[in-house]
Amino acid sequence: MSSINADIEQQLLTLHRRNPRLHVAGSSDAEIERSSYSILCLLDDEGPQRIGRIAQAFDLDPSTVTRQVQTVSRLGLVERTQDSSDRRATILHLTDLGRDTVASAREARQAALEAMLQGWPEADQVSFLRLLSRFNDDVADWTRRKDTSPA
Repeated sequence: MSSINADIEQQLLTLHRRNPRLHVAGSSDAEIERSSYSILCLLDDEGPQRIGRIAQAFDLDPSTVTRQVQTVSRLGLVERTQDSSDRRATILHLTDLGRDTVASAREARQAALEAMLQGWPEADQVSFLRLLSRFNDDVADWTRRKDTSPA
């Protein structure tokens, strides 16, 4: 492994360890679990979803997502409706409270990021966004290839 890749891996590990603090610091009064936040953001970004589709989006077992959805459902952040194309399936929708919670959490997290990056020149922030987006795209492509390659 090259030295640069070892350094990148170490930085990713550091980010992973600090992620819970970033989540808490950015959520203020809209405190929700990280897994719940991700589900709520998916519903906010892409609209109503089946649990199976949410599980696929996060590469999780549907039973795991079902447990996470139960939490946000109890909090009144999502509601379930019957899928008109398949009455056995349910569709998850954000409630008004869910939309407000996502908006508040995103606003708090974006304010935290702004505070963290305030010393960065705008050009560095633009470069970081471009490279992070590229990295996320490459991770998604690598994961798809890995999932479709023969074992």
